[in-house]
Amino acid sequence: MSKPTLGIIGGGQLGSMLAVAANKLKVKTVIFCDDIQAPAQRFSNEFIHGHYNDQKKINEFVNKVDVITYEFENIPYETLSEINKVKPVIPKPSVNRIIQHRLAEKDFINKLNIRTTRYASIEKKSEVSSLQDLLPGLLKTTTLGYDGKGQHLINNVEDLDSINVDFSRGYILEKLVKLKKEISIIVTRFSDKKYEIYEPIENLHEDQILKYSSIPADISDKILDQSKMWAIQLAEELKYVGTLCVEFFIDRNENLYVNEIAPRVHNSGHLTINAYNISQFENHIRAVCKLDQIPLKKISNAKMTNIIGDQIIVYRNKKINSNEFFFDYLKKDIKDKRKMGHLTTLTK
Repeated sequence: MSKPTLGIIGGGQLGSMLAVAANKLKVKTVIFCDDIQAPAQRFSNEFIHGHYNDQKKINEFVNKVDVITYEFENIPYETLSEINKVKPVIPKPSVNRIIQHRLAEKDFINKLNIRTTRYASIEKKSEVSSLQDLLPGLLKTTTLGYDGKGQHLINNVEDLDSINVDFSRGYILEKLVKLKKEISIIVTRFSDKKYEIYEPIENLHEDQILKYSSIPADISDKILDQSKMWAIQLAEELKYVGTLCVEFFIDRNENLYVNEIAPRVHNSGHLTINAYNISQFENHIRAVCKLDQIPLKKISNAKMTNIIGDQIIVYRNKKINSNEFFFDYLKKDIKDKRKMGHLTTLTK
């Protein structure tokens, strides 16, 4: 049976690594991206540049592929839904609709009796005054925002006077967790109760950007089991197909909370490229293209370091050891707080 041609919406580093994994499996890829300099075009078979609401470009893209996936969740639901009428979009657009809206996502998780931090919808400034029990908290836009963008730490109501918040956008206020640790679970679901799940990954952020990820995570067996169970439960409830990441908080009393779901391959899972027989990227390609499911085998413990901004200059000239794997995302412009590459180190 011939393999499908895969369309990937988005051309950043995740799109690049998806294209590399697809190439390994001899699956042709077409990247569609609104960035003319998208680095993923270096690794795909074909590249189409256009805005995500450009119907002519969308038609050109759709006509060249058999199945479509995406590297980030902030693509307009309407665009994915319209494309899905012509060619299958996997994960399905309805998943994206829930997860790209923080309030809908939290409501969905809570209805499954899975714990999140306490939260409330905020439509106007005065509502924060009546929610003092949620302070200190994070005020987040309900849509868009990543790596700390669209987020404000609110210790008291007076803090709102010193920040410029456009309440017409819609916000959610989340109670701060007395944080002990952050972990994530990567799971690839192929179909009903058929999945491959990676062990929990311990994450450390700096300036609200992921800086380090490592396995094994230093967590209790109870947290390990519960985090895996919740990740599988969420993937099953969404009837998800492909690779998904669930991010968790652990508080000082050893309570586990779901922070958010990413309906895609994830930064914290980059170490799976070298630490497992099948990476999160390859498993995503296998799932969305209906290729063989292969049991996961861990090769090594590992630590991943994100290379941010002009740190990339040092790494491009650095000698790499035999147990290290350097990934340069080949982005043309070096910008502050921009992810430029990563280094994975295999450990004992």
